[in-house]
Parts: sequence; structure tokens; C-alpha cells
Amino acid sequence: MAQELAEESPEQFDVQRYLDVMRRRYPLFLISVFVGWFTAWGVSWIMPASYKSGTLILVEEPTMPRDYVTPNINEKLQDRLQNITQQILSRTRLLHIIDQLNLYAEGRRHNTPDEKVELMRKDIQIELVRDAGNEITAFNVYYSAHDPRIAQRVTSELTQLFINENIETRQQQSEDTTKFLTGQLETARQSLSEQEARVREFKGQHVGELPSQQASNVQILSGLQAQLQNEQEALNAAQQQRVYLQTLIGQYRTLQGTSRGADGSPTGLPAIDKELDRLKAELANLSSQFTDQYPDVRSLKAQIAKTEKMRDELVADLKHNGNRGSQPDSASVTRDQVDLSDNPAMLQLQSQLSANQAEVANREQTINRLKAKTNDYQERLNQEPIREQQLADLTRGYDQSKANYDDLLKKENGSRMATSMEQMKQGERFRMLDPANLPLKPDSPNRLKFCGMGLGLGLALGILVALVSEFLDDRLYSEKEIMSLLPAKVISEIPEVLTLSDELRNKKRIMLGWAFAALEFAVILAGSAFSYRHS
Repeated sequence: MAQELAEESPEQFDVQRYLDVMRRRYPLFLISVFVGWFTAWGVSWIMPASYKSGTLILVEEPTMPRDYVTPNINEKLQDRLQNITQQILSRTRLLHIIDQLNLYAEGRRHNTPDEKVELMRKDIQIELVRDAGNEITAFNVYYSAHDPRIAQRVTSELTQLFINENIETRQQQSEDTTKFLTGQLETARQSLSEQEARVREFKGQHVGELPSQQASNVQILSGLQAQLQNEQEALNAAQQQRVYLQTLIGQYRTLQGTSRGADGSPTGLPAIDKELDRLKAELANLSSQFTDQYPDVRSLKAQIAKTEKMRDELVADLKHNGNRGSQPDSASVTRDQVDLSDNPAMLQLQSQLSANQAEVANREQTINRLKAKTNDYQERLNQEPIREQQLADLTRGYDQSKANYDDLLKKENGSRMATSMEQMKQGERFRMLDPANLPLKPDSPNRLKFCGMGLGLGLALGILVALVSEFLDDRLYSEKEIMSLLPAKVISEIPEVLTLSDELRNKKRIMLGWAFAALEFAVILAGSAFSYRHS
């Protein structure tokens, strides 16, 4: 059994056997090849011709340099082109073109509007053109139709739609961006105004307590403290002067009723001399430490001058009274004491005392006022750290609002410039390089391609038909097949004896086969050439 399989196995791959089959079945093979080719070739001529018109649209960069005007459209070109394509291929746009050019109206079957739209979408083709960096630099728009002029018109319409839609889309996106930034800027302006109002209100409520006024407050407080010290010293001097004047008036009143001493001098003068000695000693002490322009030195000099003047007036007055009599009676003493109010020296002392009392009162009022101001400015300095923290909190919010407002203002101005550039059609745009061409040859069907497909189909069909017919034929055509049926091995063979008529018939058959093959080849070649020429 194994030997039989070994003997049968080589027969399955016997090339000579299959060649013999092809020689015997060549009429069926050639007919099948011709039928397959002719069917495909005929179908290519039966199918309606489709003409494709196309145009190239270039993507141009903005004419304005980006350093001057930055576009406010960040959408990628591929995404924007896809959106534009979807808008152009929308049902409304395509139906408008279909109705305008009366497309897809031929044929027995009446297509619905949606079916026409789907047919037109299949006939439209968008092909992107990229550079070495995979960036889109241009794209082609194609449209296929049975009429070449219709294909050209539709391609022109689609091209114009792409150009116009790109301009409108960029303008709309740019305007939307500017509108959005304007709204955000207005919101930021309101927020900034509110922050400014809060800061202004805070400064108005705490005038003099702000950190920026600290230096002036310290300076004013130092000035007030210096004034307060000067006023205090002046008050002390005025109070001393008041005590002194009161003492002089009391001594003067006493001296008016006294007699002279043993040497004839007024007995009350030693008190004045003692006061003069005290004042001069004090002046000497201050002069050793300060100049003559020092206020205390000048004040002591004035007091000494007044005291000396009063001493001289007192001495002169006592001499005048002494001339009337060395021993005045009680009536004369009483009269002198009564007339004391008319004495010029006494009047001067009383006037100086009144002025001194008014000065003391004024000094005291000034000191009280300076103390109140000093306390007020001291309280301001104490409140400055608190106000500084409160103002820092308000200022921080104001600074953030101001920075946000400035940033939005810059972006809004740049966006307005970009929008103006888009409205002037100076931004990125589509430009048609080549107008839609008028196709002279149909794009489909490719009849030459159909010829090749038909030839391949015919060869496959011819082989299949030959093998099937051989399989269904019960006749034996080879010695191997006969010997495989015999029960014993063949010892000798009788060769085939052909007559002259048999040889002529075989030659005729062979020539007829070659002639038929040549004719079929010529027909296929002529048909393919015709298809190539009219494609």
C-alpha cells in the first residue's frame, strides 16, 4: 500500500501530465480565457465614465511678522481644516450645491436628498500635502462626476467654500477670543476699582496712622516734644518771674511805711540788693556755660535790668518823701500809703505782674495743647504696626488685581490687533494655486486595468475549466494510466502506427489551435490598446 502511494504521489506533481491536459483541453482553455477577458473588458465599457477635477490650495502664513502681531488663534491647522471640511460637507451646504447644479438627477431611480448628499460625499476627496517636518503646507480638493464640466464647476465651488470658510472661521474665532478677553478685562476692572475703593477708604479712615506717614509723625512728634520742653522752661521762668514780682510789690508796699536807717538809707533796700546779688550770681553761673544769646541768660539780664531800675526808682521816691520831714506823722504815712497806687513804680510792677500772669496762663494752655497733640501723635505711632498689617492685606489683593488687569489689558490689546489683522485678511489664509481643471479623460473606470483583471480572470477560469473537464472524462490518455490498471507488468509494447491522414489531422489540429490562440491574443491586445487610448 505504501508502494502504491509512493508511485501515485509523484503523479500529483507531474508537470508533463498537466501540459498534456492543457494540449488536449486547449479549446476550452482559450475560450474560457477569452470569455473572462471579454467580460471584464465589456463591463469596463458598460460602466459609466467618471471624470475627476482637482485643484491645489496653498496654506499661506500670516503676512505680518509674529514679533509685531501674534495671532490669537491657537487651533492647529489640521484640526481647523477638519472642522472646515465637516462644515462644508454638511447636509445644508451640499444640498445647496446639488440643487444649484442639479446633480444626481439622472437615472431611473429617484434619490432622496439624504442619498444625494451621501453620493456627493463619496465623490469628494481631500488630500493633504505635508512637508519634510510633517506640517501641512497645502491640500488638494477633488470631485468626480460623469460630466467633466460638472466636475470642474463643483470643484471650483468647493474650493471657494474652503477659502471663504477659512476666512470666516478665523475671523469668528479671533473675534470670540477678543470678546472673551474684553469681558474678562471688564470684570478685572471692576475688581480693581473695588480694591482701589477699599484702599482709599482705609487711608481716609486712618489718616496719620499709615506706614508712609511714620517718618513725618516721628518728626512732628519730635518737634512737639521740643516745643513742649521749651514751653515748660518758659513757664517755669514765668512762674519764677511772677514770684519775684509779687515779692517786689510786697517789699515795695512795706518800704513805703518804713523810716530811714541810722545812715539815712532806706531800710528795705537790702532785700532788693540781696535779690540783685542772687540774680547776678545766677547770671555768672549761666554765662560760664552758655553764650549771651541763650534764652535763660537773656532772661536773667532783663530781670537784673528791671530790678536795678526798680531799685533806682525806689531810692529816688524815698528821697523825695524824706525831704518833707524826717519824722512824718501818722497822717502823712497814711496818705503816702493811700497814694501808693498812683506811684509809677508800683503801677509798672502791677502791670508787669498782670502781663506775667497772662503769660503763665497762656503758657499753661499751650502746654496742655502740646501735651494733647503729643499724645495724639504717640497714639498714631502706636497704631502704625496694626495699620501696616491691615494695609498690607488690602494692598496684596490690590496688587494681584492690578497685575491681573495689566496682563488682561495687554492680551486684550494684542487680541484686538490680531482681530484687525484677520479682518484685513492678513492672517493665515488659503490661496488657490491652480484653478479647477477640466478633465479630458475619465478617471474611472480604468479600462486598461479592467483588461488586466479580465485576463487574469480568464486564465484562472481556463485552468479551472480544463481541470474540471479532465476530471469528468473517463478515457485513458497515457501509458502510465493503462499500466496502472493491468494486473501484471507489461513485457513489451506495440508502438502507435499513424497513417498519413492521422498525421495530417494532428498537424491541422495543432495549427488550428495556434491560429485560434494567435487570434485570441490579437483580439485581447487590440481591445487593451483601444481601452488605453480611450482612457
